[in-house]
Amino acid sequence: MTPATQPHAITPSLAQDVVAVQAPTQVWSAADGQARTGVHGIIHSDVRYINSLTLTVGGQQPEHLSTSVEARTACFVSMARNVDDAGKDPHVIVTRTRVVSFGCVNESIEVRNGSKEALRTTVRLDFATEFAPLPSVRAGRPTSATATAQLHGGAVVVESGPRRLTVDVVAGGATAHQLEAESATWQIVVEPGEAWEGAISFIMIDDATALMPPSPRVLGSALSEHSSGTNPDLDRWRTRARDDLNSLMLANDAVPDAVFSAAGAPWYLTLFGRDALWTARLLLPEALPLAHGTLRALAAHQATTYDNAAAAEPGKILHELRDARHSIPREGLEFPAAYYGSVDSTLLWIVLLNEAREAGLPVEAVRELQDNLLAALTWLERDADADGDGFVEYADSSGTGLANQGWKDSSDSVRHADGSVAVGPVALCEVQGYAYQAARAGADLLDMLHLPGGAKWRNWAEDLSDRFRKKFWVERGGMRFPAMALDGQKNPADALTSNIGHLLATGILDSAEELLVRDALMRPDMRSGFGIRTMAASEAAYWPLSYHCGSVWAHDTAICIEGLSAAGFRADARLVAQELLSAAASCEFRVPELFSGDAPTGSGRVTRHPTACVPQAWSAAAAAAVSRALR
Repeated sequence: MTPATQPHAITPSLAQDVVAVQAPTQVWSAADGQARTGVHGIIHSDVRYINSLTLTVGGQQPEHLSTSVEARTACFVSMARNVDDAGKDPHVIVTRTRVVSFGCVNESIEVRNGSKEALRTTVRLDFATEFAPLPSVRAGRPTSATATAQLHGGAVVVESGPRRLTVDVVAGGATAHQLEAESATWQIVVEPGEAWEGAISFIMIDDATALMPPSPRVLGSALSEHSSGTNPDLDRWRTRARDDLNSLMLANDAVPDAVFSAAGAPWYLTLFGRDALWTARLLLPEALPLAHGTLRALAAHQATTYDNAAAAEPGKILHELRDARHSIPREGLEFPAAYYGSVDSTLLWIVLLNEAREAGLPVEAVRELQDNLLAALTWLERDADADGDGFVEYADSSGTGLANQGWKDSSDSVRHADGSVAVGPVALCEVQGYAYQAARAGADLLDMLHLPGGAKWRNWAEDLSDRFRKKFWVERGGMRFPAMALDGQKNPADALTSNIGHLLATGILDSAEELLVRDALMRPDMRSGFGIRTMAASEAAYWPLSYHCGSVWAHDTAICIEGLSAAGFRADARLVAQELLSAAASCEFRVPELFSGDAPTGSGRVTRHPTACVPQAWSAAAAAAVSRALR
């Protein structure tokens, strides 16, 4: 088939799939436990080692009955009617339990016989090795790597470059069992009223990865399991969110004891600056060890030189860190292993450092990060404003990096009211708020460290606030609100978006301006009933399943909730928090990365975005903001 006639490659849909994860290891499957398509399989550190897991009993796949999923475990219950008796009720029940830990997947299979006759049958698990880079899986065209398989001491060992997969089985009382390169088979006899259990383990070792398992207890008391006493849905979300967050914790070999949250499964089980910083911020003050670990992990990779392809500038905090270069062919993106294309990570790092100090981070710990703070402030002063107009902006000059480098980083996210896409360099409104907050936070930190510059940065912040007031505010349809951004011609990108909600807690607005932002956020076209839309439904570019132009993101809504509370609009914060809690309940409290901006239908359930990651760290951390608003 020629390239011109190849089917269109698309990112696999995740909406109907099930995942068990302990970062950076994850297993995706259908609801019946079988892995057979799309992203399905066993993934470890950005490589899919196995692309299928198919269980048969008596030569046929069992018929699915139920699924239960927690963060690291999944349990699938099925019936095997092909080996059952002739009765109406199912008497042969197959339970498949999957448990994921760092670099390891254990799968146990139980066959229970409720009939009156002994059951003699074959249980078989087929698996196919692949060693495909995860970006190729995401692109819809996985590329397998060369591998060699051998039997060693009764286990199958498959090697591909620096990666090794070891597969081992437990006989489990079978009369006979056999392990081959891509299958495990048990010949079993199950007496009436009894059960047989076998097990298989998959152990992945990647000598090329810098990722490490984390030290425990970094979440402190954040989202702890104590009951609210009055809101069982909130209790359930807090419990599930804490469990998911624990499953996303990681460290890397640069600072082995610095724990951070990976962004989310399946594509982002690594260090992402913005995601990790917002997750840590939302979980303060209870999760102070996580905030400290996040600060240290990112400081260890702070840029020290200029590198156009990596979007690196001295003092800049990274966007993402991988083990190797990777690409997203569908979008024409090519990233080095350490990529710095984030306009806000550096600002959020400074803010988190100050918030961690306020939450109790010892002075000695702050002083250890002093040089990183000074480098970050130098970046803000020297490189953040590329054209000298007084605003923090971004532009991808490499041609292969992110066109948009705020949190809404899809290429079409920044819009004018007529629906047209803004052409950069782009100065986002919320980034100016972050810069104001970072300048004031930096001033406080400098004062605490007995270093000069505090007064200079406070003046810098006030000057930015004045410029913002003059340039960003627009009037449309009887409303006055901040534009989403200024484009490269310094014209306002004046679509009404959730970005303005991020301004509320930064201090860049006065009280009258905060009221105008509150009025805009609480409009019916901004509130979906499940949270704040990324773009108002009345806008020309709105689409409920647009990644950034109409969908709802839990963390984005949580930031708006925090801002409304900080500005004194507690009743509005409570209302939006209750709506987001309703969304969480409709997702069985495992909130995905994003979901549709449609209003609730008769089902009362959110509509999943097909490629939304789950679990996602900052979506889980949104439960903390909702808890604060509803207490």
